[in-house]
Amino acid sequence: MTLTPDITVIGGGIIGLLTARELFLAGAKVAIIEKNEIGREASWAGGGILLPLYPWRQPEAISSLALQSLKLYPALTAQLKASSIDPEWNPCGLLMTKNPDFDQAIAWCGTHHIDYKKAGNEFFNLLNTHPDQPLWLPGIAQARNPRLIKALKQDLVNKGVAILEHCELTDISVANKRILDIKTSSGRFTINRLILSAGAWTGQLFRRLLPILQDQAPQIAPVKGQMLLFDAKPGTLPFMVLDDDQYLIPRLDGKILAGSTVEQNGFNKTTSAEAKDRLSAFALNLLPALTNFPLTRHWAGLRPGTEHGIPYIDRHPEISNLYINAGHFRNGLVMGPASAQLMADLILNRPTSIAPEPYKLSSPH
Repeated sequence: MTLTPDITVIGGGIIGLLTARELFLAGAKVAIIEKNEIGREASWAGGGILLPLYPWRQPEAISSLALQSLKLYPALTAQLKASSIDPEWNPCGLLMTKNPDFDQAIAWCGTHHIDYKKAGNEFFNLLNTHPDQPLWLPGIAQARNPRLIKALKQDLVNKGVAILEHCELTDISVANKRILDIKTSSGRFTINRLILSAGAWTGQLFRRLLPILQDQAPQIAPVKGQMLLFDAKPGTLPFMVLDDDQYLIPRLDGKILAGSTVEQNGFNKTTSAEAKDRLSAFALNLLPALTNFPLTRHWAGLRPGTEHGIPYIDRHPEISNLYINAGHFRNGLVMGPASAQLMADLILNRPTSIAPEPYKLSSPH
């Protein structure tokens, strides 16, 4: 970076990329600094269902970001497809097989204008499960998250946004309640405004580099999730299925994801035979047709967990040019476009599309 950008984003996951893009489109000069490769952490590892799991059981603050993002995704993915890479946004619909809280579910759908209907027997010809008030959400989409990340990166490169990969943040210089510059493994950079958007690493970074502000550090911890991929053929499963707390996601090329685990294991990203066996047993039992296809991949990612799954999207109360956009737990893709929009609204003093109060550093998360 030869010129000091208006805004420097630490973290090249889905949240950092979308935030950088939103700010660029508003006229800002933006740079992204990523300690590894762009989008290779939780953003790459997730499933890509564009709806929180059982959203009526989640805090309303999660629904607010998710629903706003649902409005933004069709145009966003169409723009990315036209300018770079197809992120495979696919409104294939979501079947929820078990909904003991069915009345609460349809009330949520009705309030938020989400199309739904009771799922009939025709949905279960391929599946082996015990339905309990199953619900069909025909308009729910998915995005193929590795392709979405590639598309966003290429789009930003095309637009001239500076992206520094394999560049680790090692120190932050603060004076008069303002960040002056940062030290990285690639050198020192002057800062105008800094956004910490480093996913599961955000809280750790904050505590290590701003120790005098320990009390105001975002409470974000890594939560491991493991996933499997079956090399199935197109048409094996035509829609996404959520069965209890696990799911199957069919991609456009036929491959089917099975996920996922929720594990408290620090920053350990290793996979386990136990999780592989459990996810494989779930997938083969739910969709017996998968016995005809090989299991080809098994991986893990670290979600940025907060106590209630609500992210921090806020200006820091003490450091005038520091901002946080992190802590989206398992809903980074779901809430990403609206989170980026809200972050840009706050930085640029624009009217906010959604109320910002639930995402403040001082709010319970």
